[in-house]
Amino acid sequence: MKEYDSLVIGGGPAGVTAALYLLRSGMTVAFTEMLSPGGQLLMTEEIENYPGFPKGIKGYELADLLAAHLEGYHYDKYMDTVKTIEHSPKGNKVLIGDEWVLARTIIICSGAKYKKLGLPNEERLIGRGISYCALCDGNFFRGQTVGVVGGGNSALEESLYLSKLVKKLHLIHRRDDFRATKCVQEKVCIIPDIDIIRSSVVTAIHGDDNLTGVTVKNTKTGDENFLALDGLFIFVGYEPVKEFYPAGLKTDNSGFIITDTEMVTNMPGIFAAGDCRSKNCRQVATAVGDGATAANSAFHYLETN
Repeated sequence: MKEYDSLVIGGGPAGVTAALYLLRSGMTVAFTEMLSPGGQLLMTEEIENYPGFPKGIKGYELADLLAAHLEGYHYDKYMDTVKTIEHSPKGNKVLIGDEWVLARTIIICSGAKYKKLGLPNEERLIGRGISYCALCDGNFFRGQTVGVVGGGNSALEESLYLSKLVKKLHLIHRRDDFRATKCVQEKVCIIPDIDIIRSSVVTAIHGDDNLTGVTVKNTKTGDENFLALDGLFIFVGYEPVKEFYPAGLKTDNSGFIITDTEMVTNMPGIFAAGDCRSKNCRQVATAVGDGATAANSAFHYLETN
């Protein structure tokens, strides 16, 4: 059974940064990522608020730069799912795919995934009109009519991307005001092909083999209307990727890991960074900071234990 000073779970900005800092400290490191490094960057069209790129940068371009920073360092990469963590203050047994490894410390950077509406037909119509990634699936709806559900940065940024492809876009938000940053709101509101439907929620999803439309309910009047759609993109928040969390790991009510400011969890030797952590701001910049802090904390834990 292979043994490492640290196991970094997840290949997004937090995970790549944590691995980089650990490797530069001379630690033996294992790194898990099912696909290419980058995490949600690979599903993001453009990032305009990452320091150092005043003109913005494509998500995949930043992901490639992050991965390139690890080149030249020696570490073991596992391209499989972490299934179980058996925690002990003296070390941790981790099942990655079908292989057990030992890790003196673990940094969980597993990120978050898009939440679902939880409506009948939603699961069945994923890939048949229902999507959670505009960059992945937007081209399938070129010249068609789509809906976007949500009011945060993801919903509005993805609407901007989709508006370049589709004939008509209906942006459905349950409140009067958006939660997205002001500059993004201003861009969305001036595009004539984006129809903003405020104070409304989707109450039903229709379609047999493919999506045909949704029922939209006005939260103020209670009126319901059928909205014909070829596609529906859902961006109503995130939930952590948490299926492998060790028993006893402290989380908030939504399942995000609770840490202190040094990324320390309630379990000795286990740290968390990035979108899987309980916090208010989930951005690339904060994930990078989390990753660096977690690696520093893991290094000091190893030095003192």
